[in-house]
Amino acid sequence: MHTALLLDMAADSAPDRLALGTLSDGLTFAETRRRARRGAAWLAERGGDTVAFLGLNSPALPLAVFASGLLGKPFAPLNYRLPDADLRKLVARTAPSVAIVDDDMLSRVGECPGVTAVTRSAFEAACAETEGDDPDLPHVEPDIGVLLFTSGTTGEPKAAILRHSNLAAYVISTVEFLASEEDEAALVSVPPYHIAGVSAVLTGVYAGRRIVHLETYSPEAWVETAATERITHAMVVPTMLGQILDVLDRRGTALPHLKALSYGGGRMPQPVIERAMRLLPQVDFVNAYGLTETSSSVAVLGPEDHRAAMSSLDEAVRRRLGSVGRPLPSVELEIRGPDGEVLPAGQSGEIYVRGEQVSGEYTHKKAIQDDGWFATNDGGWLDEDGYLFVEGRLDDVIVRGGENISPGEIEDVLREHPGVADVAVLGVPDDHWGERVAAAVVRRADAPSAEELAAWVKARLRSTRTPEVWAFRDALPYNDTGKLLRRQLRAEMAAV
Repeated sequence: MHTALLLDMAADSAPDRLALGTLSDGLTFAETRRRARRGAAWLAERGGDTVAFLGLNSPALPLAVFASGLLGKPFAPLNYRLPDADLRKLVARTAPSVAIVDDDMLSRVGECPGVTAVTRSAFEAACAETEGDDPDLPHVEPDIGVLLFTSGTTGEPKAAILRHSNLAAYVISTVEFLASEEDEAALVSVPPYHIAGVSAVLTGVYAGRRIVHLETYSPEAWVETAATERITHAMVVPTMLGQILDVLDRRGTALPHLKALSYGGGRMPQPVIERAMRLLPQVDFVNAYGLTETSSSVAVLGPEDHRAAMSSLDEAVRRRLGSVGRPLPSVELEIRGPDGEVLPAGQSGEIYVRGEQVSGEYTHKKAIQDDGWFATNDGGWLDEDGYLFVEGRLDDVIVRGGENISPGEIEDVLREHPGVADVAVLGVPDDHWGERVAAAVVRRADAPSAEELAAWVKARLRSTRTPEVWAFRDALPYNDTGKLLRRQLRAEMAAV
C-alpha cells in the first residue's frame, strides 16, 4: 500500500475537516491533498531520485512527505543540528536528489554535485498555486518510502530504509481509520528526522486528527501551544516530560483539553511518570517502544496498564510502570540468548522482533534475517504476563571481570534516591577488571555524597554493581530526541 493513499482516504471521507496547522488558518484534508499534488508536480520538474528535507517543523513537512510519496521517491529528512561538514556529507549521500531547505539554512548546504537545493518558501508557494488544472502525476509502484539517518551518536550515521509497505502496515495495524473526533489535534514537537516525526504525520492523517507542528521545542512553547491550540494528543521524550511538568507546576495549569500523551525514545524515570499521572489525572498515558528500523512502536504500555500499575499493591504489577508494555498484536517478539536460543520469562537477552512493519534494512546492508526476524541490539526481558522490560543497548553493557552488568538496573536504583535528579551509569576502562562501573549524577538540592549513594546501591544490589567512579554534573548530555550521549559521556568519565 502506498502511504499517499492514507491522505487520499482521509480527503475523500472528510474533505472539510482541518488536517494541518492552527485553528485559525489550518488546511483541510482536501486542501492538503491538493497542495501535496501541486508540490509533487513541482518537485518532479526538478529531477532527482530522492526528496531530501532540511528544516524545522512546519506544515511543509507533511506536504513534502506526501509529495515525495506521490512521485515514488524516497523522503529523506536530515538532521539540521549536525555541524556543517557532517550535514553536507549527509546531503551528498542523498544524490541525485532535490533538497527542500529552510530559507535560512540554504547556505549550509553549499554546492553539492547531484543535489538541487530549493527553498522551503519556494516549495510552499508551488504547493499553494491555484491556477491550472490538477496535475497529472505518473503512476508509481510503491517501494522505498523514507530514508532515515540514524543519530550517529556512536559512529557514522546509517541510512535506514522504510518501505511504503512497512509504514502502511504500522499505521493500519495501530490506528483506526478516521477514529478521531473533529476537535482533536496532535502536537508534534519531535524533529522531522526522527521516526516519531514521520509516523506522527501518517497516523494523524489516517486517524483524521489535525496536526500542529511546534517549530522548535521549549517547554514553555510546548505548554503555550498545547493550551492555545486545544491539543488533545501529543508525544514527548522522557527529558521533555519532566520539563513540561515543571512549567505546568509554575503556572498552576493542567491543560484541560489534553486527552492522551505518549512517550518513548529513552528510559522514563518512574518518579517522573508517577508525577505526570498525579498532575494530569485526566490524561491517558502510553509508553511506546520501537526503533527506526521497525517503522515506530512494536510494544506499548497502555493507559489501563499505567493506572493498574500506579494503584496496585502487588510489586510485580507496580513494577510494570517501568516496562514498555506488551508487543503489538501485529508483531512477534522474542528474547534470545547469545546462541540465538529463545529465553523463558524472567531471563535477560537480546530483543528480536518480526512483523510486516519491520524493515531491518539499510542502504549498505540488509540486517533482517531470511525468516523475517530482526535483532534490535537492545537488551531486555519479559515477565510472566508478557510485559517487556528494556534494559538498554547491548553495546552499553558493562563487562567487569567477565560479568555482564546492565547500566539500567543500577540507574533505576539510583533514581529511587530522593537526592538524585538524573543519572547515567556506564563502564570505563580498568587494567585489572576490564571495566569499572562509573556513575554520572545530577543531584537535587540536598546533594548526597558519593559515599551515601554507593551505600544506597550496595544495600540493594550486589557489590560488583556498586559504582566505583562518581562524577557530579549540572546536566547530562542528551541529543534533541532524548537519547543519552553515552559515547561522549564515557569519554569524559574515562578521563576522570
